[in-house]
Amino acid sequence: MPEKQYTYSDNNEPSEDTDTRSDGQKLQKVRTFSSLKFPDFRLLFVGTTLTNAAQWLMQVTLSWLVYDMTGSGTMVGTVNLLRSVSSIAMIPIAGILIDRLSRRKLLIINNSWLFTITAAIGLLLVTGHREMVFIFIFSFLGGFAGTIDNALRQVMVFDLLPRSHTPNGMALIQTGWSIMRSFGPAIGGFLLAWSGAGGNFLIQASAYILIMITILGIKFPKKKAASIEGSAIENIKEGFRYIKSNRTIQTFMLLGFILPLFVIPIYTILPPIYAAEVFGDDSGTTQGFLMAAVGVGGILGGFVTASLGSFERRGLLQLGSMFMVGLSLIGFALSQTLLVSLLFLALSGFFEIIFLVTNQTLMQLAIPTEIRGRVTSVVNLNMVLMPIGNMIIGVGSDLMGGPKGITVVFSCVVLVVVVCFLMFSNTIRNYRISHAINREH
Repeated sequence: MPEKQYTYSDNNEPSEDTDTRSDGQKLQKVRTFSSLKFPDFRLLFVGTTLTNAAQWLMQVTLSWLVYDMTGSGTMVGTVNLLRSVSSIAMIPIAGILIDRLSRRKLLIINNSWLFTITAAIGLLLVTGHREMVFIFIFSFLGGFAGTIDNALRQVMVFDLLPRSHTPNGMALIQTGWSIMRSFGPAIGGFLLAWSGAGGNFLIQASAYILIMITILGIKFPKKKAASIEGSAIENIKEGFRYIKSNRTIQTFMLLGFILPLFVIPIYTILPPIYAAEVFGDDSGTTQGFLMAAVGVGGILGGFVTASLGSFERRGLLQLGSMFMVGLSLIGFALSQTLLVSLLFLALSGFFEIIFLVTNQTLMQLAIPTEIRGRVTSVVNLNMVLMPIGNMIIGVGSDLMGGPKGITVVFSCVVLVVVVCFLMFSNTIRNYRISHAINREH
């Protein structure tokens, strides 16, 4: 089958950029919203933001529904674990599909699948068929499609933008995600009270119709003739072999392990424990404030990252931002008032997004176009670490008599790892954005 190699059509770029300068020089022209001048990326941005909104709506509705039906927190965890298992199992296969198939066809098929299963569970619920077996099936099948959608949309940023604009494009995509992380749960809760669980799933299904419209409007770049040969297993191995042979990607991938293992568990597992044990509120209000603070900081961090333009030292930026995440979380753990805690959490979210965007962008720019899907899928296997981090931080909170101690421990590990990279990794220390922008694949 032909390899997927892409070129940019002249009519997809604003006329002001059709000069003869290198991408490294054009990087100086990039401003906060520059990537939105490209019509196809605009559609991708809108569709991805809608997808994030649909996912948050699903998460809020699904958790509430399962608890309402069973009264069991264990059952809520089981349903979410089932989705995680199918998501992780799909990661290597998703890369092969992304590289082998037409991006447009894969997006259409995947979005249609999400629409079908979401509309089906919504109709079952509004007609009174509230049975856990349907919830299990929906959660399991949704995990497969969610993995493909996330990886595919990440790869498409590099299909639809010139290399000089990809750092800005990635920052805007992550900003949209942060906006939904901040406000999605509240919107989902409001809609849940208004329309019920079945109505919420039907609203989510309607969102997939809007997303389909954005997909159909995207003009995908022209393809060059090439070929992908070998079995699916051999294709997966090729992704691993490329990472093994490329020290830059190895370094960025290892640094990327920090978030799912040591940082994200603090955001996802500990807020209800902090709310109840530290701030004495088990109503859910304080928990919501704590989680929203991280998202608000992420929104600001996304806009700052999108505005960096020609800032060169992106390697050091990764290390500096992750170091500040660790310090901010220590400040959060040691703070005595809710307001100060919220400020430190917002600060950590701010630097988290700067790190995440920079890490993902530099890594994607280092991957050849024809194997980007497979390598991206291998890199995304770091999400396997999140359940491990969740388990360790939960047990640690119990053993250490509360969430503060384990937060400080995890944060100190982050600081130590960053210092080790700073001392021993020339790749990170000396890496400049122009190295990645001007590299041709």
